[in-house]
This record gives sequence, structure tokens and C-alpha cells, in this order.
Amino acid sequence: MGVGQGIVLVVLGGVLGGVGRVWLSQWVGRRTPSDFPWGTLTVNLCGALVLGVIAAHGVAGGALWALLAVGLLGSFTTVSSFAYQSLTLLRGPHPGLGWLNLVLTLGLGPAALVLGHALGSGMASWGGTP
Repeated sequence: MGVGQGIVLVVLGGVLGGVGRVWLSQWVGRRTPSDFPWGTLTVNLCGALVLGVIAAHGVAGGALWALLAVGLLGSFTTVSSFAYQSLTLLRGPHPGLGWLNLVLTLGLGPAALVLGHALGSGMASWGGTP
């Protein structure tokens, strides 16, 4: 894969991931009206789960990695929003929600990645691949 092709794949994945993040975050936010950023948490956990599935299939590097992991999931998940929302909650009238956001995201994010990897490994064995 050439540099130009890699950039095009990252841009394409980034557009899809960014749109997906806004859509899912707003969809969840409309259904969970509270001060807690449930939409961002959902997006980040889904992203970790999908990255685990991708990693289980040994897709590190190459065109598919550029499209899915770097582009799509890189713009779908959002550490900056997570950090900002946590700080805002910690400084606001309900600092416990800030700590809850930190604990849930940092605790469940890696767990979602491990679950995704396990699911992805299981999917590989369904197709006859070891």
C-alpha cells in the first residue's frame, strides 16, 4: 500500500467514523437524559469492542488497518471529549458523575477490547481459520 492510498483510506474511515460517532452519541443522549455523558461512553466502549475484534483477526498494518483502526475507529472514539466531559463533571455540582465516568470508561474500555478480541478470535475459528 502506498502512502497516498493509506491517506485516502484513513480519510474515508475518518469521515465514516466521525459521522457514526455523532449519530450514536446523540441517539444515546436523547434516550438517556442526564448530566452523565452516556453517548460518549457508549461510543468509546463500542470502539474498543470493535478494535478487539479487528485485532483478533490479525489485521495490524496494511490497508484494512488504515481504513478501520486508524480512520474509522480513530475518529469514532473520542478521548478528548471523554477527558473534557470528565473534567466538567468533576468541577460541576455533581463531581461523583465525573468519577463515575472515569471509572466506567477506564475500567470497561479495556474489558470491551478484551471481549471484542475474544469474540473476534471465536469468529476466526468459525471460518476454519485457527
